[in-house]
Amino acid sequence: MPKMKTKSSVSKRMKRTKSGKIKRNSSKTSHLFANKTTKNKRQARKASYLSKGDADRYKDIV
Repeated sequence: MPKMKTKSSVSKRMKRTKSGKIKRNSSKTSHLFANKTTKNKRQARKASYLSKGDADRYKDIV
């Protein structure tokens, strides 16, 4: 059986860390910043990790 291909759309948005977790960027960071609070914009700069349930679904395609 051949290897599964990586989904290129997912690989552009997520990275696998050395420990095996999947790191992702926050959403809502591209436009309409006047409607967002300073706190929202600041916290959206940080990356976060997928939850365990989501990570199990994405581990094969990243």
